[in-house]
Amino acid sequence: MDPLAFTRLNHGRIQAVESSFRMSGKPLATPGRVLFGEGQLLKRSRRRCQPKVFFLFSDVLVYGSIIVAGRWYKNQKTISLADIQLEDLEDSIWMENQWLIRTPRKSFYVAAGCPEEKQAWMEHIVACRDRWLQTAAACQNGPAFTPFTFAATWIPDGASAMCMRCCNKFTAMLRRHHCRNCGFLVCAACSKQRAVLRHIHPIDLQRVCRLCSGRLLQEQQQEEEHLYVDVAAVLGEGEQEEEGKGMTLRNFHGWLNSQTQPRSHFMYLKPEQLPPRKTKLPPQDILLS
Repeated sequence: MDPLAFTRLNHGRIQAVESSFRMSGKPLATPGRVLFGEGQLLKRSRRRCQPKVFFLFSDVLVYGSIIVAGRWYKNQKTISLADIQLEDLEDSIWMENQWLIRTPRKSFYVAAGCPEEKQAWMEHIVACRDRWLQTAAACQNGPAFTPFTFAATWIPDGASAMCMRCCNKFTAMLRRHHCRNCGFLVCAACSKQRAVLRHIHPIDLQRVCRLCSGRLLQEQQQEEEHLYVDVAAVLGEGEQEEEGKGMTLRNFHGWLNSQTQPRSHFMYLKPEQLPPRKTKLPPQDILLS
């Protein structure tokens, strides 16, 4: 096909996808983006399996809820292919021909109508992802590809009739909740804690169970101890030659607390770094000859 004709055809197909999401959708037409395929897959949510429409582009995977098949969709979700990891799975009691899509913000199960369709979807997603990563690396202006912490897959509500931490039975009053760190089904009493999970959101607090809360708190304390040790080592290098001793972690922590005032907007790490005080000369008599 002529490149110009292909560009026009691809642009028209992308515009049709944008129009199908109506006013709730987000723009999808960007330079260089190509629509490779679309279709319906079964997505397993926390309560039931629902059909969703999926669109595979050269750099993103878009899906949404079906209102009128082929004409009207809603709840548009966009996932960068650089963030996706696929895991092949065996058939379960909920779905056949399923696989797992992992992303830093959310992980979920999807299923195709037959094994051949499943294989085709997985192969095309992997091929588009690898091509996109190679293109971004060659341009040297793509995202920084670092090892991701993928979101935990939520256990479906029907998989357990009791809290997976305290073993109390779920009832109409004792509702089900999900820990965002491990994905377990827990009750409200076992998931009172909140924590920041940076792979989900950099600042928003997420619901976590009591076991994950203890582990995350311990990891945070270890990171802070390593930070204090590193800073203390840097501050102590110059003082070891002059005073013959370095600053220990306890001394540095106590000194830092003593230098931080409750309402002060400034903090100096070392007394030597304080700016010199400006002194005024006393008034002197001017002698006129």
